Amino acid sequence: MSVETRSTAVVIPPVQPRKLAKVPFVELTDGRLQGVVSSGSDIERVYVSSIGASTHGLSCSTNNNRPCGGLRGAFPCKHLQALLDEAELQYGRERVARYLRIEVDEHTSLLHGLKAHHEPTPAATVFSGFLRHLAYLELPGSDEPIPELHWFPSVAPAGER
Repeated sequence: MSVETRSTAVVIPPVQPRKLAKVPFVELTDGRLQGVVSSGSDIERVYVSSIGASTHGLSCSTNNNRPCGGLRGAFPCKHLQALLDEAELQYGRERVARYLRIEVDEHTSLLHGLKAHHEPTPAATVFSGFLRHLAYLELPGSDEPIPELHWFPSVAPAGER
């Protein structure tokens, strides 16, 4: 089956296995590393966390825009650390460092390469993207085209390149 007739996207596997319960959603997009991080104390609460790619602006709040109590100016909270750790597992250290424009040696945490400051960003956009991804998991399997995914990037399997 050619790429043009496939209705599902080929997913690039993570560099290393991830723990989806702690950080169910992580992406490099819109000039930010952003994602959703589960609360360690309340199973019904999640945090939307992001780090600006060139600004290194830090943002963390609940999905309904309540600020994270652990984020203190340039000092990241545990949610941002978890997001950065899972991004390294998903995309690889080099790719995350390149995207965020961080220069550190292989033995230094990417967190130490940030020139961080607090820069609030709206949680709604990231959280709605997470919910949209969850909705696709509920779709039944099908070989028919899915109109909402017609734009979705796909990488051709080795035999179709």
